[in-house]
Amino acid sequence: MAYTFDKANANAPFKHRTQYFEMMADRAIYQDGWIASTKVIRPPWDVVGAVNPDPATNVTWELYDLTKDWTQSNDVAAANPKKLKEMQDLFWVEAAKYNVLPLDASVATRVVVPKPSLAAGRTTFTYSGDRTGIPPGDAPSLLNTSYTITAEVEVPPGGAEGMLNTNGGRFGGYGFYLLKGKPVFTWNLLDLKRIRWEGPEALSPGKHTLVFDFKYDGLGFATLAFNNMSGIGRSGTGVLKVDGKVVSTQKMEHTVPIILQFDETFDVGADTGTPVDDRDYQVPFKFTGKLNKLMLSIDRPKLTPADEKRLEQEARRNNRMSE
Repeated sequence: MAYTFDKANANAPFKHRTQYFEMMADRAIYQDGWIASTKVIRPPWDVVGAVNPDPATNVTWELYDLTKDWTQSNDVAAANPKKLKEMQDLFWVEAAKYNVLPLDASVATRVVVPKPSLAAGRTTFTYSGDRTGIPPGDAPSLLNTSYTITAEVEVPPGGAEGMLNTNGGRFGGYGFYLLKGKPVFTWNLLDLKRIRWEGPEALSPGKHTLVFDFKYDGLGFATLAFNNMSGIGRSGTGVLKVDGKVVSTQKMEHTVPIILQFDETFDVGADTGTPVDDRDYQVPFKFTGKLNKLMLSIDRPKLTPADEKRLEQEARRNNRMSE
């Protein structure tokens, strides 16, 4: 579009003659002053409403002549069926060209569908030393699943503190750290509430093994394949252990359901974003002891055949109610 900045081109014709649009199967196509678009039937804030089972054909198209009606207030589809068909055909050409297909009318499901990632398909992760700045897409996700984080540390004479592992920050995420020598695990629930596990005593000098084990109560992300959110954001119980001894146990009635902050990173040995709790520390909160190894083990929920049958029945019932 750089040519449009030149005054000499003020009256030059557009070079970008065609543009497709698509979001959650709502779609449109623009070409040479005409735009054809599907009529939106679900408000954008209804992220878990019943899904259109056939978004390719089960829609109403509108047509506007933008050269005469830039506000798109006069639908001329009925008066111009040939033009509408031409625009519809063009949409499918552009959609195929730019990998829009197949159309998917779901919302929450599309948000969390796995993207290409170094972490994809893995259930165990091991880190040594400082490893900071890992983007969310390549970090282990601890949402809607059971997991165990194990940190093998050495505390020097005089004690240690600092971050062992964190993902997220001030507006949602977790942190596993030593605060004035005491082990702490904090879940920041979207800045609405913070759940905290804390050992009663500062770690003595020497080697220690710290474990945070979380058992999730829900069915996990898999329910979203049925446009059902019942598996996410559920409760779970966390247990903090020091050298094999349980020092804190607490149940979370709710967990973060969808995503953590995109502008935060997964960090080991320091915190390079914002704190999960400003009252405890300020970044970078580098660990002052020695972190020999940090291990994450993830045990994702699996749907049973009975679970799948029930979810399918609920999806069919919701679609019938919507229709």
